[in-house]
Amino acid sequence: MRRRLATLVATAALALAGTFAAASPAAAAPTPQQKLSVLSSWTQTSATSYNNWNSARLNRAPWAAYNFDWSTDYCSSSPDNPLGFSFSLSCHRHDFGYRNYKAVGQFSANKARLDSAFYEDLKRVCATYNSVVRPACLSLAWTYYEAVRIFGSVAAVSQADLDRAADLKAHAEQRAA
Repeated sequence: MRRRLATLVATAALALAGTFAAASPAAAAPTPQQKLSVLSSWTQTSATSYNNWNSARLNRAPWAAYNFDWSTDYCSSSPDNPLGFSFSLSCHRHDFGYRNYKAVGQFSANKARLDSAFYEDLKRVCATYNSVVRPACLSLAWTYYEAVRIFGSVAAVSQADLDRAADLKAHAEQRAA
């Protein structure tokens, strides 16, 4: 009886281990549909989507079979942290979406959502700053969003845009002091 119970438990454990292995993202080469599904889930406008992408970015090994392009130039030729506002990771996720949707031939159908997700990411960054300087951050977030929406790159952000936000920030800080 004990031997039979031990065999049953061992068989169940092996079956359960096989189930978990099959559910693992690195278990087998993903289908194109699976790759698109993961790509879509990591490029939505929600904070959950951003957090899931960032978690995968920090631990890429389980996702290696998907062959995602994680390369980035962050905010292109615009500052990654304009006026001290930390936009670099938002730019990285935006690059991730652009590069990977281009690689699978689905960029045009997803560009607007990728740009919207970028703007939502930037606004979440701005929400972490105090209310005195937040308007300057939001002004820059809008400028960066408009640059990618219209031109496809934040390289279109001009020095005048940065100067305008810097003035807004400086005036707000003076009023608060």
